[in-house]
This record gives sequence, C-alpha cells and structure tokens, in this order.
Amino acid sequence: MRQKRAMFEGTYTALITPFRNDTVDYDAFRALIDRQAEAGMTGIVPVGTTGESPTVTTEEHLEIIRVAVEHTAGRMQVVAGTGANATAEAIHLTKAAEEMGADSSLQVCPYYNKPSQEGLYQHYKAVADATKLPIMLYSVPGRSTVSIAPETAARLANDCPNILSLKEAGGSVDRINQLVQAVPEGFELLSGDDPLTVPFMSCGATGLVSVAGNIIPDVMVRLVNACLSGDYAEALAMQKKYYPLFNALMSLDTNPVPIKSAAVMMGHCADEFRLPLVGLNEKKSAQLKAVLEEFELL
Repeated sequence: MRQKRAMFEGTYTALITPFRNDTVDYDAFRALIDRQAEAGMTGIVPVGTTGESPTVTTEEHLEIIRVAVEHTAGRMQVVAGTGANATAEAIHLTKAAEEMGADSSLQVCPYYNKPSQEGLYQHYKAVADATKLPIMLYSVPGRSTVSIAPETAARLANDCPNILSLKEAGGSVDRINQLVQAVPEGFELLSGDDPLTVPFMSCGATGLVSVAGNIIPDVMVRLVNACLSGDYAEALAMQKKYYPLFNALMSLDTNPVPIKSAAVMMGHCADEFRLPLVGLNEKKSAQLKAVLEEFELL
C-alpha cells in the first residue's frame, strides 16, 4: 500500500540560512519561519540549496533541522533538506531528520558524481528503504548536471511507497508534461522555479517550492492557491506583475545570493554568506534594490 497522496500539494519556501559572525543566526531563522507561518505557507524546506547546505557543517545541518521542527511546532510541514551526493551521507541525514520529527525529506539529485539513471534509482531506493519519511525527489540539472528521467521517477514511484513527489527545476515545461505521462496517478509534481509556477501547474503540477517565498510568502501562497482553484486569470495577472522580481532573484547571481541579498536589504538577516559564495557587487546590488523599491518592499 502506498502512503496517502496529496501530501505535498501547496506552497513551500526553500529557506535561506541566516549567518552572523560565521555562525547560524537562529533568531533570524526563527523570525523567518514565523513569517512563513503567518502567510499560510504549506511548509518550509530548511537546508536545501537555497539554505547554503553545501557549506554548513554536518552539526549545523542537523541543528538547523532540529530548530526548524521545534519552532514550527506543527504550524506547517517541515520538509528537511537531507540529500547528498554520497548515499551514505543522505541516509545519515535523513534518519537523523526523522528522529527529530521532520515531516518529510527533500532529496536532491546527487551532484558532481554524474550517476547513471540506474545509479540514481539505486541511490534513491537505498534512501527510501532507510526511512519511513515521505520523500520529495529533486531534479535540478543546473546544479547536479544530471536529471531524473521520467522513467526513473516512475520506477521509483512504483517501487518505493514513501517516494511521493518530485520537485522539478529543469526549466522546461515539457519536462512536466513528460513526467505527468510517466508517473502513477497521484504522484505529486512541484515547480522548483518561481517564474514557471503557472505553466507548470497548468500542465499538472500541484504546488511550488519557492525561493521568492523568503521575502513575499503571502504572494506566493496566493499565486499557488489561484492555480489550485483553477483561477488562472488571477494567476496570470500575478505572474505578469511579479515576473520582474522573480527574474531578478534568479538571474542577478547564483541562488541564493540574490534572495539573501534581498532579505538583507529588507532587514531580515545579516549580509553574510559562506565562501565560496559572496554577495552581489555594487552594480547588481543597485539593480536589486531598484526592483525591491518598485515592488514597495523597501
């Protein structure tokens, strides 16, 4: 028997990780979580790529998840980012997140190793077999250089009862069409790109894992809810209005530099990244500031 479907329908924010003096700023992190809950967010995703997961220590990684679970206190789902390019590490992080009370796990496509589709299948199956947590797969070839083929996603969905969803961040609407054709009925597909939310959901996606949600959570909730209710006139109007902001957050520099820089300008966290990431240069900072002012966020 597969687990109950429709677990991942809705809006999720891939949280930034605030730093101060080279340590995690948990006060700023808790305040970020509160803003998500107040906006009616379905869930949060701590320590994903947007949370600078490659540069936090293992101890910090697990503590961020623990704090997220504790502070969320059941107000919304906690989808713990526990993927890794080493299967053993992904299993370790996922089992720890399960013990901490996370609701589910986001499993990024293993990066740098460039595994074959069979390797991807065996990786994800091993993780799924090691936990009872519901799992959201994450295909992001721009980061990992490989994507989860629709046939592999379907195979995992059929063979692993707790693999229930896939976050698609390949930048192609046709990928959603291919996945819809391949995966079992009820397997949930989520957009991993804010600007593509409306076209993805019009083709069958059931939600969004958002970057922009860090600074405009209420807007992202309304956009996804409009799509879920079939009000595409409203969704398209919002898409047109907010596209310049979505585009700036994803094009001025590599994620999460623009979104964290925006949060800094809005007073939500300190202007601190972990190397090798650095902040925006003066020209791009001015461009981002102008966009934020246009949307009355400053």
